[in-house]
Amino acid sequence: MTITADQFRSETFRRLAAEAEARGEEKGEARGEAKSILSVLQLRGLSVPDEMRARVLACSEPEQLEIWLRRALTVTAAEDLFDPAT
Repeated sequence: MTITADQFRSETFRRLAAEAEARGEEKGEARGEAKSILSVLQLRGLSVPDEMRARVLACSEPEQLEIWLRRALTVTAAEDLFDPAT
């Protein structure tokens, strides 16, 4: 079976669009997780410096964000969020 140039372009477009959508969803999920971390810290009454807020929001690694979210529940100072010993 021979594929036409239009079919190739159409299939390529669909594949690229699906990949872009998946990347967008991953970024959105990471952004939501980061915001949750900051919300937990704020609700616990912990002050979050701007550079720390920026670091959390810039993170796109789901595993790291999960670690930070768990730590956010128990740290006594926001800066301890990044301390692996906590």
